[in-house]
Amino acid sequence: MKLAIIGTRGVPANYGGFETFAEELGARLAARGHQVTVYGRRGFIDPQLGEYRGMQLVVLPALRSKHLETVSHTFVAALHAARRGFDVVLMCNAANAPFVRILQLAGVPVALNVDGLERKRRKWGFAGRSYYRLGEYLAARLPNTLVTDAEVIHRYYRLAYKAASEMIVYGGDLEPPEASHRLDDLGLQPGEYLLYVSRFEPENNPDRVVEAYGRVEGSRPLVMVGGAPYARGLTRRVAELADEKVLLPGPIYGEGYRQLLFNCRAYIHATEVGGTHPALVEAMGAGRPVLYYDTPENREVAGGIGSRFSFGGDDSLESVIRRVIDDEERLLEMGSLSKRRVEERYRWSDVADRYEEVLEGLC
Repeated sequence: MKLAIIGTRGVPANYGGFETFAEELGARLAARGHQVTVYGRRGFIDPQLGEYRGMQLVVLPALRSKHLETVSHTFVAALHAARRGFDVVLMCNAANAPFVRILQLAGVPVALNVDGLERKRRKWGFAGRSYYRLGEYLAARLPNTLVTDAEVIHRYYRLAYKAASEMIVYGGDLEPPEASHRLDDLGLQPGEYLLYVSRFEPENNPDRVVEAYGRVEGSRPLVMVGGAPYARGLTRRVAELADEKVLLPGPIYGEGYRQLLFNCRAYIHATEVGGTHPALVEAMGAGRPVLYYDTPENREVAGGIGSRFSFGGDDSLESVIRRVIDDEERLLEMGSLSKRRVEERYRWSDVADRYEEVLEGLC
């Protein structure tokens, strides 16, 4: 296939789940002999890089605005890709659904991965929520194939829009790190810190995690990896709430991220909105005990493994941490079961098989 991946900030991944998805899937398809081009955004990807892990890179501009960055870049990328003779395009994000027709009019079939229900994020006002509702509607009708990454989202599109979708999960079996210098830089000991990884957005609850951890006795550090270009107020609030036990190193990707992930004592996952959350799957694939916010999507990924929490009551985050964090035998069992679940359900090779089958079927 001659394939383009459109709708992310590009690769190498340096922002969020869709970027890691584009990198891990694109690299595997390229290794199988397909011609893979990934479109990226200026300001996130070096225009001079040209090629990465077997993928060709095209870097185009975008309007740097919370409301317009994604759609402005995808519009330009779709126009560019429509003239490049691609056999098929994999587009990411339901917000980009209006641009499917640009490619289809050029004779290029499109598979659209919608992610989760983005309109539920509290950062969006009425206009943003309305646009994402329109994106959902068009995503259910325009693409040649609709792709969902969680059974919860698959069921939502079926019930809300009577739209069938290919349900293809996210991979979580990352390669172990080769070193530990990032731990050294932060003054961390393997197995003696807790880890949170996510963009600092309201639905990911970084401030509530920091508040809860402040009520936990002991001196083990909590490492809060993340940030958000359009949520500076929340980022400041997290910094104000953090005490001496909380480390805020900012966003970390690649080898440094894997070093922190594979060596943490436990992983805290606090997202509310979305489908299959990459960081949760990756933490499980690294064999880490996971503590996860009790939502249908997170329960689906965990499959009864790990410990669920809320932000109040008997199962509050601080109560769950106190119950498990010093129980070595329980932590070891939780980590082992996490890794087994990913090996059985969330392997990147299986994900690549499914996408290869779906995309080749559209060519």
